[in-house]
Amino acid sequence: MAKTIISQGKTTNEAIENGLKELKVSKDMVEIKVIEEEKRSFYNILAPRVVKVELKLKDEIKKEERNTEKAERKINKNEEEIKEAVNQINKFLGKFLPKGIEFQTEIKEYEIYVNITGEDINYLIGYRGETINALQTILTSVANKKSTLKIRVYLDIEGYREKREKTLEDLAEKIARTVVRTGKSITLEPMTAYERKIIHTKLQTHSKVETFSKGEEPYRKVVIKLK
Repeated sequence: MAKTIISQGKTTNEAIENGLKELKVSKDMVEIKVIEEEKRSFYNILAPRVVKVELKLKDEIKKEERNTEKAERKINKNEEEIKEAVNQINKFLGKFLPKGIEFQTEIKEYEIYVNITGEDINYLIGYRGETINALQTILTSVANKKSTLKIRVYLDIEGYREKREKTLEDLAEKIARTVVRTGKSITLEPMTAYERKIIHTKLQTHSKVETFSKGEEPYRKVVIKLK
C-alpha cells in the first residue's frame, strides 16, 4: 500500500475523503497537507474548483523520524578530530566575539559544549533563540569542516538553554491540559529538533495525549493530540 498519496476534490473535505478511501484508513491515521488550491477568477467562474491534498500515513512519518534519529546517533569518536574541531571553534569565536565577552569550550562524551558569558549579550540569543540557534549551526559547520563523521556542538549563552527548556516543558503541560479539555489537537509553532525533542520527551508518558512532528525543516512543528 502506498505510504503517501495525492488526492483531489472540489473541496478540501472531499479531497481528504477521496484520499482516505484510497488508502483505506481513518483520518486520525494520516497527516494531511493542502498542496494546491485552484481558485476561480471572474473569467473562469464556471470552471470546476480543484483542491489537492497530500496524505501521509503517520506510521511512515514515525519511521522517517526513527531513521533520522538513528543517523544522528552516529557520533564522531575520533579524539584528534574533536580536539581540532575545538581549536577551530576557539579561533572563530576569538575573532567573532567583541572584547569583554568570554567563552569556554568543553568536550563531554565526544560532544563539544560551548558556553558564552558576559554583560548585555541578549542580542546573541535573539527572539525565541533564533540567533543562538543560528550561531550554534555556524559553530557546528566550523567544527565539521575537516571531520570524517559529524561532531555535535551545543551552544549556551548565560544559561538560556535551561531557561528555554523549562519554558517549553511548562508549555507542553499547558497545551496537553487544553487538548484534554477540548478534545482538539493543537499544532505548535515551528521549532528546532532540539526543542521538539523537549516537548516529545515531556509528554511521552502522558496518559491521555500523544505527540508527533509534521512539516519540513526549518518549519517542522509538534502536534499534540488525544490518544
